[in-house]
Amino acid sequence: MAATPIAVEELRVGMYVQLDGGWLSHPFPLSSFRIAGPDQIQTLRGLGLAQVRWVPEKSLLLSPSPEAARPASPQPVAEPAELDAAQRLAQAHADWLAAQRDSARLCERQYGEASTAWRGAVDALAARPQDAGSLSRRLAQAMLDKMLAAEDVGIRLVVGGGDRNAAHALNVTVIALLIGRTLGLDARELLDLGVGALMHDVGKQDVAERYRHHEDAFTDSEMAAYRDHVDQGVAQGRRMALAPGALAVLAQHHEHADGSGFPAQMGGDRMSMAARIVAIVDRYDKLCNPGSGALAMTPHQAVAMLFAQGRQRYDTTVLNTFIRMMGVYPAGSLVQLTDDRYAMVVGVNSSRPLKPRVLVHQLPTLPLATPRGAPPAATELLDLEQIPDLGIRRSLAPNKVPGPALQALDPRPRVAYYFEPISRERQLGARAA
Repeated sequence: MAATPIAVEELRVGMYVQLDGGWLSHPFPLSSFRIAGPDQIQTLRGLGLAQVRWVPEKSLLLSPSPEAARPASPQPVAEPAELDAAQRLAQAHADWLAAQRDSARLCERQYGEASTAWRGAVDALAARPQDAGSLSRRLAQAMLDKMLAAEDVGIRLVVGGGDRNAAHALNVTVIALLIGRTLGLDARELLDLGVGALMHDVGKQDVAERYRHHEDAFTDSEMAAYRDHVDQGVAQGRRMALAPGALAVLAQHHEHADGSGFPAQMGGDRMSMAARIVAIVDRYDKLCNPGSGALAMTPHQAVAMLFAQGRQRYDTTVLNTFIRMMGVYPAGSLVQLTDDRYAMVVGVNSSRPLKPRVLVHQLPTLPLATPRGAPPAATELLDLEQIPDLGIRRSLAPNKVPGPALQALDPRPRVAYYFEPISRERQLGARAA
């Protein structure tokens, strides 16, 4: 399908457009999309673009002329008389599942693009530090734009790539920005928080590989080498010309509210709000994704430990916000449902965390709505918010989940997150489960 250049002034609702310049250059979730409303046209005009490309074959109108500006009203599809309520419910659920799959693919794509952008910023650091600073600000702003564009935002479990450092930076940034949004930080504070979270460990680039990740067996000299990444990070942040708010995150993300952190043993009253946020999220991600997989906690276990042991160490307001937002069963948790099935939490709505979306292992004895002759599905995606009589009974460690269920659910060795817009319309159909 050929894309045709068109002036931004000629854009109309219903056109399918393609944007050049990459993911960081605009606030839209994807670079190709159908214009849904006049607000999107205003945003496109605000980007300063002279023209974009549009694809008539994917558009709801075939001409940019004003006469064709209004897309044709969709014609109601007559339902056969024999289409009963059960079939309509099944179709609604199928539509919901398709929307969920689309959302998952979108999150995976955005996570991959953000990971590539982060690596580009770090790779530019040695020779072009100010370019690295500019890239980190653009990445933080792009993530903020995509997060703030949605009224309701959830946390989606994604397949993390092989770059451990990028995965840690993105996990910390995604959760930190959601906490910042919940706490009501303004636009400048959120940008400083985003940049600081993305670059909080940048000083590890100047530390020997063996000292980049804390180990309990470190000697005093090895611990000193590890802790040096904070000072190195502040020096790099200054070379990158980062804002003071972002620099504070680099300097303070290992400080604790009770004064037990490093390097300055400052209390919570001297820490910036952004640093208090990153300190908690940094610890959470390291509990879930330590250097040794054998030491990894489940997300549920990590939240429980932070709640039990972190009430003195971390800022109380930030810790409580983090726990409310992540929920008792954060994305990535393996659980048993109240009907005894095993499941993995794959998505959490930060405003309704007790009723997440789960990928459920289907028991062979359960009747499944599968097409005639088709093999039964090994898993089913459910939204517990839409199923009042089904809930989570308990969280489980992987070794407590039966082999067939664990194989079907296929938990990844690294817990990786990205945020996704939650559309109430997308949730319709979940009741059919």
